[in-house]
Amino acid sequence: MRRFVLPLVLALNACVPVTPGDTPTRALPYSSDLPPMKTFGAPRPDKPIRSNNDLALDFVELSFQLESGRALPVFTRFEGPISVRVTGQPPASLGADLRRLMHRLRTEADIDIYEAAPGNTANITIEALSRRDIRKALPHAACFVVPNITTISEYKANRRTPRTSWSNLRTREKLAIFLPNDASPQEVRDCLHEELAQAIGPLNDLYRLPDSVFNDDNVHTILTGFDMLMLKAYYAPELRSGMTRGQVAQRLPQIFARINPAGENLPAKFATRTPRAWSQAVQTALGPGATTGQRKEAAERALEIARAMGWRDHRRAFAHYANGRLLLSSDPKAAQSHFRAADQFYAATPGANLHRAYVATQLAAYAISRGDGDTALVTLAPHIDLAARNENAALLSTLLLLRAEALDLQGRTAEARAVRLDSLGWARYGFGSDWAVRAKLREISSLSPLKG
Repeated sequence: MRRFVLPLVLALNACVPVTPGDTPTRALPYSSDLPPMKTFGAPRPDKPIRSNNDLALDFVELSFQLESGRALPVFTRFEGPISVRVTGQPPASLGADLRRLMHRLRTEADIDIYEAAPGNTANITIEALSRRDIRKALPHAACFVVPNITTISEYKANRRTPRTSWSNLRTREKLAIFLPNDASPQEVRDCLHEELAQAIGPLNDLYRLPDSVFNDDNVHTILTGFDMLMLKAYYAPELRSGMTRGQVAQRLPQIFARINPAGENLPAKFATRTPRAWSQAVQTALGPGATTGQRKEAAERALEIARAMGWRDHRRAFAHYANGRLLLSSDPKAAQSHFRAADQFYAATPGANLHRAYVATQLAAYAISRGDGDTALVTLAPHIDLAARNENAALLSTLLLLRAEALDLQGRTAEARAVRLDSLGWARYGFGSDWAVRAKLREISSLSPLKG
C-alpha cells in the first residue's frame, strides 16, 4: 500500500493508509484543442546497485510483514502460470498499459504471466470501476488488491472475514484488483503497477528503499529495476508457498548470487529500520484528516526523529521536503531552505535521483516567481530526461511547463511556446481531463511576475 507522493507545485496523486484490515491500496490523486496524448516508448529501468546481503534483508522484510506491521507466518505466491483478465468498464489506456507491464514481468522478472482469453476465468481479475464505487468499498483508497475474491460486491460481503485475510493465505490462487476507470491514464497505470506487483509479490512497503514502488513516499510510479529483481527472486525455483521466514532466508544467498552476480562482492550497508513514530509523523504531515497546525507539528517531529536517528539519506530529505511543503504559503524563505536541504540529502543517496526532480519543481517555481529564469533553467535541466526515463508524465509535463516559463523570462518566446506545446501531450497522460491540464497550465503560468 502506498501512502504519499512527493507533490509538485500543486499536489499530484496522494496515497494514504487505509483500514480496515491489511489491504494493499493506492489512494486518491486528481477533449479539445489540446494536442494528442503522448505515451512512453521502450522501458529504460536502471539496474539496482546493491549488496546481495542488503537485497536479502530487503526481500525478507518485504515478504514477511504487512504494512500494518503484522507478521506473515509463511511465504505465499502463485505456483504455476498466472492468468489475468480485465472486467468492468476499463478506460481506453488500460489494455496497452497492462500488456506492456506483463511483457516486462515476463522478460525482466521471468514470471509466467499472461492475459486470459475473453470470457475465461483467471487467477487475477482486474475490475475497473468508478472512484466513487472504490471509495464506498474502502474509503481513502484509489485502488486495492484482495485475495480469494473476484468482484467488488464479493469484497463488500467478505471484507472482515478470514476469506480476505492475507495472514490466512498459504498459497495464492485467486485475487482481485480494483482500479479506477475515471482517473487520469497515469493514475490508472500507477495503480496497475503497484497493485499487480503486490498481487503477485511482496505486500509490505519500506521507507528505507529509495528506488522502489514498495515505498510509502510514492516517488516511483512504475516498477523499477529493484522491483523487478525482487519479483524475480520471488518466483525463483528455490522458493515455494508455505515456506517459513527462516527457510526463505536460508535460500536467498544462492538465489541472489545467481540472479544478481554483480551484488556478490559489494559491501553491505545494513540500512536502519524506520521507526513507526517517524512513519506516523510523515503520515500525519502529508496524509488526510489533520489540521494545518497538526501537519506542521508532525513534519517537525519527523525531522527531529530523522536527526536523532542520524539519518543522512532520503528519509532525512523527505522530512525536510514535508516541512518545506507545509511552509510554502506562510514562510516561503524557510520553505526554500528546507527544499535545498532535501536536495542535498537526496543528492547524497544512491537511487534518489527521481526524488530530486520533485524538489527541483519547487526550487524552480520559486526562482520563476522572483523573475530568475537563469536559475530556474539550470535547476530543471538535469531532471527532464530523468522524468521521461521513469515514465512519470505528470512530473515531466510540470518540469517542461516550468522550463517554458523560465524561457519566457529570458525573452525566448518561440522556444518557450514549443516546450509548452510539448508538455501538453504529456499532461494529457499525466493529468487526464482537459480541465486538469488547463488548471496545471494556469497554475504554473501564474508563477511568473510577467503574467501575475
